[in-house]
Amino acid sequence: MSRVVVIPTYNEADCLPEILRRTRAASPGTDILVVDDGSPDGTGDLADAAARADDAVRVLHRKEKTGLAGAYLDGFAWALDAGYDAVAQMDADGSHNPADLDRLFAALAGADLAIGSRYVPGGGVVNWPLHRLGLSRAASLYTRALLGVSTADVTAGFRAWRTEALRELSLGTVESVGYCFQIDLTWRALRNGMRVVELPIVFTERRVGRSKMTAPIALEAVRNVTRWGVDRRLGGLRRGKAARPAPQRHREV
Repeated sequence: MSRVVVIPTYNEADCLPEILRRTRAASPGTDILVVDDGSPDGTGDLADAAARADDAVRVLHRKEKTGLAGAYLDGFAWALDAGYDAVAQMDADGSHNPADLDRLFAALAGADLAIGSRYVPGGGVVNWPLHRLGLSRAASLYTRALLGVSTADVTAGFRAWRTEALRELSLGTVESVGYCFQIDLTWRALRNGMRVVELPIVFTERRVGRSKMTAPIALEAVRNVTRWGVDRRLGGLRRGKAARPAPQRHREV
């Protein structure tokens, strides 16, 4: 199975060399695509140097920062065009352990999407303050309740896909910009009847640099999930009304 991991970057010069080294050591059979959003700190130059030194590393330069979703969608398109069988998503800041990549790819033998989950038995989070952990847990619970999904870590960013599954998800219609992209694609996969599995991973908070999570990004996720949840509920009611026979029009649906 040919496979590649997509690593989006924006101002990750302090982290990128280390994550590339760790990834190549932990999963030598996995190619790497760095998708840089025109980082002013020289991240793109570091990625280019790594690509010149290692044929397994590729770089996709984007002219402007348009959000996590745009970076991943361009990375997915590149991987699909290149003919890979599987593509993984991984952060550049070291919060995801490259040693888990092979487990995620192996899980695709029986799944379309394999999620590295913080919230299944064996998973966990290291060095997060309680309020950050609480917000993450609350986001997952809110999403699961509104969208009716059972995935424990629906916001997880460490995951692997079969590329044939990605082709079926109408990626050109994705509207999410930030981290809501993870929820968006998970829900699309489930609605398309795809098999989603979760594997325990330990997420470690970044040691250097700044988190890319901002209030507007969080609000986007709340807004989109709420809208999708309302649409889901209204759609269910419409289908129920259409299916009800006239004599039982007061029957609960």
